[in-house]
This record gives sequence, C-alpha cells and structure tokens, in this order.
Amino acid sequence: MLNIREAAASDLPQILDIYNEAIRNLTSTFDLEEQTLDERMIWFKKFGGRHPIIVAELDDVVAGYSCLSSFRDKPAYVRSTEISVYIASNCRGHGIGSYLMEEILHRARELDYRTVIGGITGGNEASVKLHRKFGFEFVGCFKEVGFKFGEWQDVHFYQLLIKKEGDSHDS
Repeated sequence: MLNIREAAASDLPQILDIYNEAIRNLTSTFDLEEQTLDERMIWFKKFGGRHPIIVAELDDVVAGYSCLSSFRDKPAYVRSTEISVYIASNCRGHGIGSYLMEEILHRARELDYRTVIGGITGGNEASVKLHRKFGFEFVGCFKEVGFKFGEWQDVHFYQLLIKKEGDSHDS
C-alpha cells in the first residue's frame, strides 16, 4: 500500500539512494558526484514551512520523494516555487510520481503559491508527461546549460499558475 507523508530525517538514507542513483544514471540532476549522508542532511534541513518535502512509502520503503524549494531569493519571488520529483529506479512507471505530484501541488495551493516551476532536462519525456498531466505549460528552454555524460544538456521550463476563485493577475 502506498502512503504519502511528510519526509523525516530517518528517510534520508533511502532518499540518498534514490538521488545518488539519479546522479549516476540520469540527467534529471546536474550533480556529477554522489552525495554523502552528511551532505544530504544539510540539504534536508533547508526544508520545512513554505518548502515541504514529502515521500511516497511503499511497503515501508521510500519509493520516491517530492519537494518545493525556493525559486529565487529576491522577496518578490516569495509566491513562486520550484518543484522536484524523484522516483526509485525499481518503482518508475507505476504512478508514484502522480501521487507525489498531486500531494505536493495540494500543499503548494495551501501555502498560497501563485506559480510552480519545473526544470526538466531535454529528453526526459516521462517528466514532461507527468508535468503536463497536472496542467504545467512549457514556457522556455535554456540551451546547453549543463554538461553531463559527455554531452551538453538543455533545460526546459514548465510552469503551473495556481489560480483561486476571484484571483486577478495583480493579486
């Protein structure tokens, strides 16, 4: 049974395994060297409050995680956030990303974010499909901004505008 819940520090070894697998095998992160548990703890401590991190737990094992992080540091960006979703390699293609996306977007609405931004490396069609499923729209591409696996990588940006009843563009 799948359980979506707030991430805990005790989840970090499993989150680290998922992330390091992505570093080794995917272009979804531009980190080039695997991280240590101490490095991931520093990362983890950045979350909480307006920047939640959640996990999908399947049979007591973390199958994936999602988080909202600061988009930019300037005060006018306070209602914008960047989304990340990572799924364990043996759990991909089973809908876990959709469950995580649904919950993290619910939290984004509760936290009164106006926009959610996803940066997706060119060629990651599974991530594009997931974002589009939840209403994200393509808004631009930064060409050849990362160099990984011997090739230049593009980053495509997708954006979801969160609108509430009675919203106007200037609120």
